[in-house]
Parts: sequence; structure tokens; C-alpha cells
Amino acid sequence: MMQWRAGTVVEEVRRWAGAAELTVALEETPGDVRAMAYSAVTGVPEPGERVLLNASALLRGLGTGGLAFVVARADVLPPDPPAGPGHIVKARYTPMQQMLLAVDEQESPHHRVLAEADDLAGLPVVVADLHSALPAVVAGVRRVRPEATVAYVMTDGGALPAPFSRAVAGLRTAGWLAACITVGQAFGGDLDAVTVHTGLLAARHVLGADVAVVAQGPGNVGTGTRWGYSGVAVAEALHAADVLGGRGVASLRVSGADRRARHRGVSHHSTTAYGRALLAPADVPVTTLPDRELDARVRAQLAQLVGTARAALTPVEVPADGLLEALRSSPVPLATMGRGLREDPAPFLLAAAAGSHAASVSARP
Repeated sequence: MMQWRAGTVVEEVRRWAGAAELTVALEETPGDVRAMAYSAVTGVPEPGERVLLNASALLRGLGTGGLAFVVARADVLPPDPPAGPGHIVKARYTPMQQMLLAVDEQESPHHRVLAEADDLAGLPVVVADLHSALPAVVAGVRRVRPEATVAYVMTDGGALPAPFSRAVAGLRTAGWLAACITVGQAFGGDLDAVTVHTGLLAARHVLGADVAVVAQGPGNVGTGTRWGYSGVAVAEALHAADVLGGRGVASLRVSGADRRARHRGVSHHSTTAYGRALLAPADVPVTTLPDRELDARVRAQLAQLVGTARAALTPVEVPADGLLEALRSSPVPLATMGRGLREDPAPFLLAAAAGSHAASVSARP
């Protein structure tokens, strides 16, 4: 079900690579709304232009995608992209499908390398349930290896367009990320790939990454059931890393402030994905949390997870020294489920611990 609205652009609020946030005055009802325009899809409308919006998530009051999206400009067609190679279609069979040059397709200059590539050569692959873990993981990597080349492999469980993420744009601008690789139906990264497997191989063999981070784009689908959430795909990413000879690092989703009991301490999303869905070995970093009661709870839950998991999970103790300082140095805001580092430090500390461990592993001869 889609809810459409028409409106007129009032102003451009801000712009970053590939996207712009606009204020749009609706025609049907009084009031302005926030709307996102993707330059590769519609171009960026100018103030005064009439636009067609998909306002479904906004009108339903959803946290995920809680803004309108520009579908079309009433009187302006964006110019056709320059003619060039590429035949891979993403967001397939939707009105907004994108045709692009994937790093692994036949017309790519990297096709020959990836056609033969079959080994990550021990590349540490950090997986995380939520997109909000990405800056914290990278901060943890840089705590150990400031010069490390970090590649982000964005899966399609959340946002499909990479430009939706201001975090990715900010990390790229700051030099903290070498590149974003969009895989599956996700599109718009520095590189596009067809699968998580070729995305990881591109991180290793095209970008020369020291660490790869795999997580869905912004947004998370959850139904309050054991299996009905998009983050369960972290298990599949760890399987890909294992098959290709990478080193899987499972970042725990934790919280000390979530009002939902199933997400306090170690989230049921982590226990399901790593305990039930995962069939390959992985390291599970942990660090000391400032809240002693929460720290004890997380460690007890982790011990239970390790003892009952189908796969071989190896807990790894990461020193807490310097983790908070590393997180505070992030060039982009840290926020998860509406909470920042001060309100809920635990999720960021565990993600940073995963990044630090991955950097330590990658630094070994």
C-alpha cells in the first residue's frame, strides 16, 4: 500500500553525496513535510517545483523511513545518465529500478580479478545487526590501526539507496571508510556488487581492505517474533566470510536502556542469529561496560549463547581502555534507536570492541 501526496518544494535543507533533504509544502493538507530526493533517481528539485511524493512511512508514523520520498518532478525530467557500460539492475522490477555497472559484471574493469578470486586470505569480517553500529565499529578499528583500510559492505535489509545514510557520507568524507559496497538489491555505493560474496571479494581484491564491515543500510524491519527481523542476515554474511576464507567477527547487539525486555542486555536478535541461524565459527568480542550490573548480565548471556550455539563461538576479551575516547572522536553522530553514547553506551562499546579485535587480527603476520 502506497500513500501518495503532491507538493511544492519550499527549500533545500541540506545536501550530501547522492541525496538532498527538502522541505515540501503539501497541496492536499496544510503543513510542510521533510522529503528526500536522490540525485541518481530524480535529480534534486529546486524551490518552487511541484513534486510527487511517496509519503507512506511518514503518514504511518514509522521510525524507519520517517520522511517522504520524491518519486517524480511534475515538470522536469532529470537528464539521462551518460552512456556507458553496465547492465545490472537493482531494486528490480520496481518503478525506481536502477541500471548500473557492478564491480563483478563482465563489463567491469575488475571482472577478470573477481572472476578468479575465491579467497579472502583471512580478511576479518565484522558483522552487525544494525546500521548504527557502523561508525562505532570503524572507531574501534582506528583505535588499534588508524591507517587501516576499512570497507563497508551494505546489505539490503534496510535502506536500499546508500545515499540515504549520512553516516556513510560522513565517514567517507573524513577518510574513515575507503568505500561503501552495496550488494543484493542495495545500490548507490562507491562500488556495487551482485552478492555479499562478491562484495567481500571486491573489498579484499579491489580495495585492498584490512577490515570489512557488513551491515544492512539504515532502518531495520522487525515484527517482535523470533525470526521475523532483517538482522538475521548477519548469519548469512558470516557464512559467506567463512566459505571464502575470511575471519568472522560477530558484533553483539546489546542495550542497557531499551524499554523492550527482549533487547536489554544481549538482544534476542543476536542470540537468534548467532545461536540458531549461524553454522560457521565466529569470534564474539566483549569488553567491560561501565554499568557493572549490565556488564554481568551481558557476560552471563554470552556464556549461555556460547554454550548453546550450533556454531563454534569464541568469546574474545577486548580491553576497554581507549574505547570511549575512540567513540567520542567519531566524525559522525552516534545514535541507535534514538539513543546516543551518553544515554546508552553499551551498544557502541561492544561494536567498537568488535572493530578493535578485527584490527588486531588483521595486523598479525
